[in-house]
Amino acid sequence: MTDRKTELAANLAKVEERITAACAAAGRKREEVTLIVVTKTHPASDVRTLSELGVRHVAENRDQEAAPKAAACADLSLKWHFVGQLQTNKVRSVVGYADVVQSVDRARLVTALSKEAVRAEREVGCLLQVALDAGASGRGERGGVAPGGIEELADLVAGAPGLRLDGLMTVAPLTGEYAGREQAAFERLMDLSTDLRRAHPAATMVSAGMSADLEQAVAAGATHVRIGTAVLGVRPRLG
Repeated sequence: MTDRKTELAANLAKVEERITAACAAAGRKREEVTLIVVTKTHPASDVRTLSELGVRHVAENRDQEAAPKAAACADLSLKWHFVGQLQTNKVRSVVGYADVVQSVDRARLVTALSKEAVRAEREVGCLLQVALDAGASGRGERGGVAPGGIEELADLVAGAPGLRLDGLMTVAPLTGEYAGREQAAFERLMDLSTDLRRAHPAATMVSAGMSADLEQAVAAGATHVRIGTAVLGVRPRLG
């Protein structure tokens, strides 16, 4: 094993232990939680190594980095998630490789995703990014739709050709009533997921929790956790 592969294998084992322990503490089965490794700023060679180590879900947040990386790893059996704020001028590129877009937060983006998914003859899974810190503008500091806007946006995704409504995603807010209260934030997301599933029973995915707060996300009921630093180490600075 190369030094890097040994390092990644050890980090993955530690994260696996954390998820397993969190599931046990919450009375959940380990298979209820899917690990998504966020590979942003790390090279395609790391993605290839992660695949060799059994990782099946990877995530990126910038198209200019993700597109070439996904192309370089096109021979691998991976599911690609796009988790960053997505501008409509990047949608065509993102639809080319992303199996799931986790940051759907406005009607204009839904329209653009649908158009490109149909053009590419692909079905793209969509998670609504929920902003639990949404202010008067109705949007959060890092994008997202306010809880009050979920129903309308969900109906739009569900009715859009080429798109599949998979569920909800959030990032623990740094401001507002949930700042520093990750567990409460993720529990609120689960309540919103319950509401969503009444109208859209198949939208069962709940993406929450990162390296620092995956335990709180698992305790709240998250189905997917997005882990970067704990697996890959501190990210290199982008030039």
